[in-house]
Amino acid sequence: QVQLVESGGGLVQAGGSLRLSCTASGGTFSFYGMGWFRQAPGKEREFVATISGSGAIIDYTDSVKGRFAISRDNAKNTVYLQMNTLKPEDTAVYYCAARKFGVMSTNAKQYAYWGQGTQVTVSS
Repeated sequence: QVQLVESGGGLVQAGGSLRLSCTASGGTFSFYGMGWFRQAPGKEREFVATISGSGAIIDYTDSVKGRFAISRDNAKNTVYLQMNTLKPEDTAVYYCAARKFGVMSTNAKQYAYWGQGTQVTVSS
């Protein structure tokens, strides 16, 4: 059983930056593919970024390519989401998620473990 705790959310002006962290406990971190998802009010949860267990394979949704960067430090059991050039439409609750076998996925249904979420608000 893996427990995930996100941190780093907050209020930032458009064009600013934030770095989200997600720390895992209860499993061998490198065995898990990790993902970041977000959910804005009144909208469905959507994929943001994913990274394989080794960190070698990464993917992003088109709307954040060139602005966001996912990374992981397996020694610290932590995955990061560096968010630059933030836009008001990035406002959402951001969740990290883990799935077994080190394989990444863009599909939320393939993740078994979820954090509680952290609020990101971007003002215009």
